[in-house]
Amino acid sequence: MANPPADPYGDLFIYYLKGCMISGSTIVDMSFVGNWEEDGYSFLFFKRSSLKTVEALTSQQPHLKLLDNFKMSYEEWQGGPVLPIQIGRIRIIPPWLETFARMDYLPEESNLDEKRTIEILLDPGVVFGSGTHPTTRHCIEAIQMLASRTSVGTVIDIGTGTGLLAIAAVKLGCKRALAIDLNHLAVKTAKANLHLNKLEDKVLAVQGSADKFVDLPSDLMISNIHFDVMKRLLRRNRKLSAQYVILSGLLRSQATKIEALLKQVSITLLEKWETNGTWYSYLGKISKDRQ
Repeated sequence: MANPPADPYGDLFIYYLKGCMISGSTIVDMSFVGNWEEDGYSFLFFKRSSLKTVEALTSQQPHLKLLDNFKMSYEEWQGGPVLPIQIGRIRIIPPWLETFARMDYLPEESNLDEKRTIEILLDPGVVFGSGTHPTTRHCIEAIQMLASRTSVGTVIDIGTGTGLLAIAAVKLGCKRALAIDLNHLAVKTAKANLHLNKLEDKVLAVQGSADKFVDLPSDLMISNIHFDVMKRLLRRNRKLSAQYVILSGLLRSQATKIEALLKQVSITLLEKWETNGTWYSYLGKISKDRQ
């Protein structure tokens, strides 16, 4: 097998700041990749050393404070090489490996029916969600299982990240999907991936809090998010309008608590996934009485 082409990011120069940029402000630097903001802190990503750019920014916005800076390869940031992967019928291909994937890539499951394989082009950028994490695989397997059993018209994907799960749902036959994330960079990345897959007319990516969207009517709600947020949504939103839910991103101790909570809120457990006794995911059906 030929060696795959290198990713387009190379080395990443990451600047860790206390504070968030003023809304609407921009960074004029051709090497700028994106800005990840969370809990009052920012990570600025560049393709080359850009200390002067960051110093200029903190001078213009003195509430920002540079705490540290790092240099690492794109593979190090993503936790390993970003390569084509196969999850059931779904084949996820980084766009810079599209030709390589079709000419030289052999999926692990050699007995796959290539005519039924569904391709997704996915550039994760610096956002996590390339498909390699066990809980992401669980979610894609759950979507495939549900789509094979019943018609899934509408999907809400909470904590969409790169947009992968919303894209997979539509590629598997769902008519429309709403992809939600609180993080601006995640939504920007998801929109770019929708464009790569020509799905802008079927998937809408929006920035916002999960609490504002979970009560919207849908056939399926996907929630691959932090445990505390998931627990709050299940407890507070007793009138979830979805028919089915996929709950993922759970460690073992968290999964035990979610299983107990599902019984309390009238969600029937249909299927359970676990990897190495560490990561857990669930497919459930919401009781009509609860709706």
